[in-house]
Amino acid sequence: MYDQDLRARAVAMLAAGHNLQDVSQALAVPCFTLRYWRESPARPRSCPRCAQPPSLPDPGCDYAYLLGLYLGDGCINLIGDPRKRVWVLRIACADKWPGLAEECRRAMSAVRPDNRVWTQQSIGCSFVSASSRHWPCLFPQQGPGPKHLRKIALEPWQQSVVAAFPNEFARGLFHSDGCRFTNRVRRPLADGDHWYEYPRYMFTNESADIRVLCGEVLDALGVAWRYSKRNTISVARREAVARLDEFVGPKY
Repeated sequence: MYDQDLRARAVAMLAAGHNLQDVSQALAVPCFTLRYWRESPARPRSCPRCAQPPSLPDPGCDYAYLLGLYLGDGCINLIGDPRKRVWVLRIACADKWPGLAEECRRAMSAVRPDNRVWTQQSIGCSFVSASSRHWPCLFPQQGPGPKHLRKIALEPWQQSVVAAFPNEFARGLFHSDGCRFTNRVRRPLADGDHWYEYPRYMFTNESADIRVLCGEVLDALGVAWRYSKRNTISVARREAVARLDEFVGPKY
């Protein structure tokens, strides 16, 4: 991956009349790359957080959804030459839910439209990925080690996005580390056992900080919840499930 300043310099030299071979020798860039740059002008790869003054990611709804996916099943790591500071965002999407991977691709492309998104198959899941120098700017929760072993807190600007799009943030969380299923309960009565079925949402994450974020957004949405296990949030009341069904639903 070449620096954008180098690309701009090469295009300027070609526009000034220098031939491909001369520019290639001067800048140590292959001729076929120079030809592509000349015929395909680069789009601006701006980062809203690096701009002066910084702005919020746009579209905010896609960022809020991608933030939820990242906190659940995502990671950000350096790739290639560490000096170039290029990062890859990877989000694991279970093969059981093929629509989830497509939703993840769509959101990732919307947040960073100038970066290619690709999918890599693994055992039982697909990793949806994209490389950028600006993923740590957009997801400052990035850091070494598992998320449940370090502090996870939203920056004030991220809180603003989540406050504006709480349903998309909750959707991302439940699409990553949550599920919707039918709960069956047995009730012994005088005439025998009776079975009752009702839908239920669960969100499971080892990070106490991420569980707090999930509980806070559910509170903001007016969705009743409780802990069913140490690491699991349960949404079981009929009206609460119906509220989540409006924008979360099954993972396809």
